[in-house]
Amino acid sequence: MAEPPTTLQRIKGAFDTVLVVDVFVVIAGALWFAVAVTLHSQKIEAPLELFQRLWEPLFTPAIGLLMGAAILSGVLSWWQRRAQR
Repeated sequence: MAEPPTTLQRIKGAFDTVLVVDVFVVIAGALWFAVAVTLHSQKIEAPLELFQRLWEPLFTPAIGLLMGAAILSGVLSWWQRRAQR
């Protein structure tokens, strides 16, 4: 019979889920920005204005979280390789 997951495993699983959602938010934001800029060139301003309003409260933290997780992952990998020597 399999053992129940430890608290650390559950936290890691939850954090992994948050990061997957975060990646999709960042990708959706990039696509939205591309479409908004294209529409802006056609004199349709609403999508770009909404993107600009959501930039600071939504997209900036999402990008920051993604970058922080990538850096943390790299540091932890380096630390593990260093400990194995």
